[in-house]
Amino acid sequence: MNQYSDKQKEALADRLRTGNRDAAAELVDMYYKQIYLFMRRLGHNSQISEDLTQESFLRVWQHIGQLKSGKTLNGWIYRIASNTSKLYRRKNKNRTSFAFEQLDVPDNKTPDGDQKAVQNEQITKLKNVIDVLPVKSKQIIVLHYMQNLTIAEAAEAIGVRQGTFKSRLNRALKNLRNQVLSKNGELL
Repeated sequence: MNQYSDKQKEALADRLRTGNRDAAAELVDMYYKQIYLFMRRLGHNSQISEDLTQESFLRVWQHIGQLKSGKTLNGWIYRIASNTSKLYRRKNKNRTSFAFEQLDVPDNKTPDGDQKAVQNEQITKLKNVIDVLPVKSKQIIVLHYMQNLTIAEAAEAIGVRQGTFKSRLNRALKNLRNQVLSKNGELL
């Protein structure tokens, strides 16, 4: 996910707990892109994602005292970002539009033209299926599979126990499979 080790993140968390502003700037550098992509993958358009990302970091700083020793920085930050997104959706439920304009997919190798066309078609189908998933299912899939959070971190991010998260993840994947099958009659 990023180049920082768990020890470096824990040291950063210790500095954050003391109110160190340089640590806050380092935190933003470390997580800004990830939180922005998280908001995009939840379906917010680019401008709203930018705003929600900034608001998430403002809330991180406002609630820095709640970062307990032993808590993972990943889970804590994603929980704040998740809550920021939920609050936005609640406040704007009649106006919220979802935009899967760009789904970021790891680029491990450059496919040839035919492979790229097939890959783009599959990504488009996946975007359409993810778009119709319930928000909670979408969030679970995004946290674990697209943001690469561990089960423990993702569970902490949405405020549930690991077993509950695993159960919800299983249901979300089943729902995703059913959506794919009902839309196309076949798997991607």
